[in-house]
Amino acid sequence: MDEHDTLERIVPDLVDQADRAGRESLHLHEERYRFAARHAQPGSLLDLACGVGYGTRLIADGRADIESLLGVDIADSAVDHAERTYSDSRVRFEQADAMTFGDDREKSFDTIVSLETIEHLPEPGLFFERLCRLLKPGAVLIASVPTTPSVDLNPHHLYDFTLFSFRQMGERAGLTELACDRQIQRVGLSELWSRDRRFRREQLRSNLVGYYASHPTAFFKRISTTLRHGLANHYSTLVWRAER
Repeated sequence: MDEHDTLERIVPDLVDQADRAGRESLHLHEERYRFAARHAQPGSLLDLACGVGYGTRLIADGRADIESLLGVDIADSAVDHAERTYSDSRVRFEQADAMTFGDDREKSFDTIVSLETIEHLPEPGLFFERLCRLLKPGAVLIASVPTTPSVDLNPHHLYDFTLFSFRQMGERAGLTELACDRQIQRVGLSELWSRDRRFRREQLRSNLVGYYASHPTAFFKRISTTLRHGLANHYSTLVWRAER
């Protein structure tokens, strides 16, 4: 595996302890998984787009009543790392594309977790529908997205969400919201340009001025968000129940 810690896939063992921002990002990810563990149903669990698998393991360690956990990621290297590091008799990992996984399954899981995934996909609505089809009646779906703009800065993100628009996805699917966890990650200008954030800056969108020139709405959205929230990223994790 080409193991490296990135903006989009954190490898816990490779987070530099001197990198405060990196440690904070890992902490936020782990807190989302702890929140998911508290709201997961007993039985079977799917962690779709699980990365290197540490979150799947975190849920398993906290919930002995979950009988089986399946982590799925598109990257072979991530799945290989997960299998070597986090698998056991209850936890296994599989390589698959999130947009095609489940074609051979129906109503398979008591809990589905997919954190920081939806904003990466070209058809988030179709992906959400796919998740819902894989829920057993009464099952729980736990998902998270950034709820402040991110597409302008992060070339890996394809859609911006607000908490309102994210909630609408569940409402349109006929799900009942059970819980919401909101997180804030503040960023200072001096920290943004410090040495320990260099590798993260290199993964941000290049030629940002040119991007704003061709996407003026994104520029005004960024100004409005900064005036309202300051230099901060907001994230929301929602828990929904499938009624049927």
